[in-house]
Amino acid sequence: MTEHSSRGFIGNTIMAFGIVLAAFIVSNAWKTTNIQQNQTISVTGSAKRSIVSDLAVLRGSITAYGTTNAEAFQNLKQQKISVLSYLSGKGFSEDKVRYSSVNFYPIFDILPNGMQSNTVRGYNCVQTIEVESQDVYKINQMSVDIGSIAEQGVSFTPDPTLYYYTKLANLKIEIQAEAAKDAKNRAERIAKATDRDLGPLRSARMGVIQITAKNSHEEINDYGINDVTSLEKEITAVVSGTFGVE
Repeated sequence: MTEHSSRGFIGNTIMAFGIVLAAFIVSNAWKTTNIQQNQTISVTGSAKRSIVSDLAVLRGSITAYGTTNAEAFQNLKQQKISVLSYLSGKGFSEDKVRYSSVNFYPIFDILPNGMQSNTVRGYNCVQTIEVESQDVYKINQMSVDIGSIAEQGVSFTPDPTLYYYTKLANLKIEIQAEAAKDAKNRAERIAKATDRDLGPLRSARMGVIQITAKNSHEEINDYGINDVTSLEKEITAVVSGTFGVE
């Protein structure tokens, strides 16, 4: 190999090595940048507020017995007078009381062997009544002491009192925003702990709003909980978010 040819070979080799090295540097830089761009932090934020119901419904059934439908119905009317008198004393006039239709249920004789016979010995006449009020504490107290009308010979069976919160629409928006803010704060703390900066939000998912009794240990589920049996409640929102890191 001549000196000229040797120099040409060395030059070509250096040039080829430089091209390979440059390609490696560019490729490595692209991979590093791409990895950094694809790095994300996924977090779940939550927010909780205590609320007090602002509407309550008291409901129960009057039951009267008679040997005939007519007698049972007359007995029901007499018992209803006592119930309406009680409600009136609590501030609920008759026009504030809602009634269901009257239902009759036959009562059959029982045979000596304990089996039910086909002989009707009487009828139960049943009617449901209900009142509602924004004075939830009054309704709550009534649900406790309405059983006292049994002393007047009234057969009244109360249902569980229902408690509602009627301003949920606006509250849901507010509490979901709080949960989203909590998610971002969590992501920022994670990024800071690893000497990184938090990037933009990549995706977010709102969880189902949960309304539970205050201090309840009821397990949260994906279908949502809407407690209507407690006067005091807690509303919880959950937001899952994915953020980029820089």
